[in-house]
Amino acid sequence: MAYISSIANRWYVAGESAYGQIPAITQSNRIPAVKLTAQQQLVKTQRKDKTGSRTWQGNPVGMRKQTSFDMTTYMRDWPDPTVLPSHDPLFQAALGAPGALWAGNAANTGTTASTIAFVGPHNLSVGQAITSAGEIRFVSTIIDPQTVTLNAPFSAVPAVGALLGQTATYNLALQLPSLSIFDYWDPSTAVQRVLCGAAVDTMTIKLNSDFHQFEFKGMAQDLIDSASFAAGQGGAATYPAEPALTGFTYSPVPGNLGEVWLGVAPTQFLTVSSASIQIQNDLDNRAKEFGAILPLEVVPGNRTVSVSLELFGADDAYTIGLYQAARQQSPISMMFQLGQVEGQMLGIYLQSVVPAVPQYDDSDKRLQWKFTDVRAQGQAENEIVVAFG
Repeated sequence: MAYISSIANRWYVAGESAYGQIPAITQSNRIPAVKLTAQQQLVKTQRKDKTGSRTWQGNPVGMRKQTSFDMTTYMRDWPDPTVLPSHDPLFQAALGAPGALWAGNAANTGTTASTIAFVGPHNLSVGQAITSAGEIRFVSTIIDPQTVTLNAPFSAVPAVGALLGQTATYNLALQLPSLSIFDYWDPSTAVQRVLCGAAVDTMTIKLNSDFHQFEFKGMAQDLIDSASFAAGQGGAATYPAEPALTGFTYSPVPGNLGEVWLGVAPTQFLTVSSASIQIQNDLDNRAKEFGAILPLEVVPGNRTVSVSLELFGADDAYTIGLYQAARQQSPISMMFQLGQVEGQMLGIYLQSVVPAVPQYDDSDKRLQWKFTDVRAQGQAENEIVVAFG
């Protein structure tokens, strides 16, 4: 017998066609493993029968089960932009809508830093992302079938004929799909696990860590393991085997690389020291119905999209403008770009945020402003858009 090394761990994620039904996986479903906490426990109840003893005699078989998880994974490169990124099931479970691939197009005459004219039909919709020269932007207006305006200008005007790169864009939706999370270990005789019927309650993206990383928390229908598996669990006849291991190489993205654009007229801010963007789905599950041990469905509640932001105080017009917007309760837009190389970028766009008056933090050598839990707003599932590029 040998202890199991905590680095001998591999994760795969895949969307489910039906709640709690384990899907098939391939090597393309593998994501970087950092930390996963999964817990299953019986719903706590209190026996009130008079047994003549003060000793607890235990719960009977068949009590309801509750399963939760908390996972952290690195943002990685997107090597094949013709298919959705490997993190796709997690982002779809957090936001709701399927990822929308855009195949790219070439710039035409009439292109400026913030207005893009294409050589052919762009087939874009408002909110979709495009990339150019290591930057990612979002479409704010469709002018015509070959022209769009962007939420913020590119640093350099795309040259005529230059290809604007491929993206995968994720929008919000009323309902949220479920996924399965596969947790494999070495040696193969160790206990392997699958979280089926997993639903993302909270997604958090943090900037300026050692590496850009994503955190997903939520609930699952069941935690299935290879040691106690019984046919039919998760809709599977046998415990799902891990795909054959080929090489798994990827590039984590340094957490200091990216851009931040803020303001009524979006301006690039180079003074941001840290930020986090969070989506909370207020999940509930159908777990109290008669005849059921496991949850039957996950139901989202009121969504909260919030931003916490820290930047160095300055006396320039743009920084002062943020303070004025906070005092006047004027909405501004926020855009965060993680990474600065095409194929290794993530864009996050919040089109309407009313900042709170910042807290002054003078405990360090430089004054910092802290905007805490600022909530994004919208009209119809449009508080936030996220895109890989």
